[in-house]
Amino acid sequence: MYKILDKINSIEDLKNLDSKDLPDLCEDIRSFLINHISKTGGHLAPNLGVVELTVALHYIFDSPNDKIIFDVGHQCYVHKILTGRKADFDNLRKLDGMSGFPKSYESVHDIFSTGHSSTSIASAIGIAIANKLSGKPDYTIAVIGDGSMTGGLAFEALNNASMEGMNLIVVLNDNQMSISPSVGNLSAYLSKIRSNNFYNSSKMGIKKILNYIPIVGKLLIKFVEWIKNGLKHVLLPQSTLFEHFGFTYLGPIDGHNLDDLTKILERAKSVKKPVLVHVVTKKGKGYIPAEENPDIYHSVAPFDADVGVTKVDESLSYSKKFGDTLVNLANKNEKIVAITAAMPKGTGLDEFATKYPARFFDVGIAEEYAVTFAGGLAKEGYIPVFAVYSTFLQRAYDEIIHDVALQNLHVVFAIDRAGIVGADGETHQGLFDLSFLSSIPNMTILAPKDGKEFEKMLDYAISCNGPVAIRYPRGACELELAPSKEENILKAEVLEEGEDITILGFGKMVKRALEVANILKNENIKAEIINVRALKPLDKETILKSVRKTKKVITIEDGIITGGLASAVQNLLINETDIFSMFFAYPDDFIRHGKVEEIEKLYGMDAENIAKEVVAAIERHNKKIFLFS
Repeated sequence: MYKILDKINSIEDLKNLDSKDLPDLCEDIRSFLINHISKTGGHLAPNLGVVELTVALHYIFDSPNDKIIFDVGHQCYVHKILTGRKADFDNLRKLDGMSGFPKSYESVHDIFSTGHSSTSIASAIGIAIANKLSGKPDYTIAVIGDGSMTGGLAFEALNNASMEGMNLIVVLNDNQMSISPSVGNLSAYLSKIRSNNFYNSSKMGIKKILNYIPIVGKLLIKFVEWIKNGLKHVLLPQSTLFEHFGFTYLGPIDGHNLDDLTKILERAKSVKKPVLVHVVTKKGKGYIPAEENPDIYHSVAPFDADVGVTKVDESLSYSKKFGDTLVNLANKNEKIVAITAAMPKGTGLDEFATKYPARFFDVGIAEEYAVTFAGGLAKEGYIPVFAVYSTFLQRAYDEIIHDVALQNLHVVFAIDRAGIVGADGETHQGLFDLSFLSSIPNMTILAPKDGKEFEKMLDYAISCNGPVAIRYPRGACELELAPSKEENILKAEVLEEGEDITILGFGKMVKRALEVANILKNENIKAEIINVRALKPLDKETILKSVRKTKKVITIEDGIITGGLASAVQNLLINETDIFSMFFAYPDDFIRHGKVEEIEKLYGMDAENIAKEVVAAIERHNKKIFLFS
């Protein structure tokens, strides 16, 4: 089916190719990516953009001895194809299938597991220094996107990268995008470098001319090399930033020109100090729909490759509900400002950005900055709303404590993609926010059961004092799961009364609680359903009143078992010695990728399994009571 790719089953096969076959291999890989990702879903545009770069890296370097680290890891598909995992793409991102990110447990070529951004340079320095200490001559290569370079960790790493004798190469993949277009001064800075081709063209032209001069030509080339830093300061002053960090800067070069790529990577190998290779690529390269709309094709569900991605109806998603509600609130309150870390569309803030550009801030992939920046805004009387995926909020834990909660500042954390998110796997499951937020003083933690309650929670969060976190899942948002029976958003509400068992549901899992209750009715077990609403402060009075009546309680939450609702209720019941309790949550572990419903079933979080376990446990409990009564 593929002219060259069918012959490539390992790195050795690639290295045995004649260089003239590499362009055909790249075309094959692009076709392969489009054919497979259109069927399985996954990160399409980022991988189409790094085809030539990844082929050149593996052609020049010797993986896994030379260690290539991808940042962000979603641009690793071509790497996986070339390292013997071509046949695994039919099961990409499926349960028990191949991950869409580098995983060290999956292959010796996946050097460092990466899912969040800005980590590659720091980890690469660690590996490079380890190699130096061990006397190994191998190279360590960090492939980092320009969007990832906006993260503070990347600059902390650059600041520590000047150790002599370290075989470190940083490849800056500059496609002017993260998920959305790159923002900020770094993006503008790189744009100036890209636009100034005079230095590079002049340098290559001079070198070519000098080579033709007999005898003295090579001496003159060395002389030019000696003065090149001065020349660079005059003709291309922008390039000196990385040089001030101790790097030899090479580029910018066309990231889709294999000849240029292989030559510059060979040159980078010859430099005995840290090197930064600036490569300019086009996200979505080779597939017109992805080139024209790289943000839409960043990560896609299965689609018809001949037609392209059709418009997705997001009218009922939690992200869209959040965005619409915040715009409505901002219409009435000019103090509301919105912040995102490189995800205006993903978090539903695109309409807010259009309507209130002066009150909208995309800070790039810099969550720590976003939180402290929000703290500064709050200190001066504004109401910052930071919309962020649960998994990425983890990166700003200290800032939440030190720069917001400690001063009891009024910052609203709109935590999208909370709970199980599915195919992106361990690095992206939003399972830890309840645990790490619940231990922070002054923090209020809310989760809506449906769209109407979400609106009320946002309204409350805007009007109250102190930090407030509202967590909500990816995907569908029912307008009204059940009519609200309690106006105070901090009070738990009894949705259905019963006398046999109390079921506490939180956020998305209120619907699961109702499903479990319906199954239990068939076993003549009448459950009292409580929508917890606020994990912190927990409505102890309502919960204890119900539990003391039924003498049995279960909790259901879309988080890990430690530190969330289960822990809060256990603490609440510590002196209630006659209460039977069960807690349903995910184990204290990292949950791998798969469809949400598959993962829920695998971990016993589906309604049928919860009901089955509850019935069995109640029967055991009743037998014990009978035996010892």
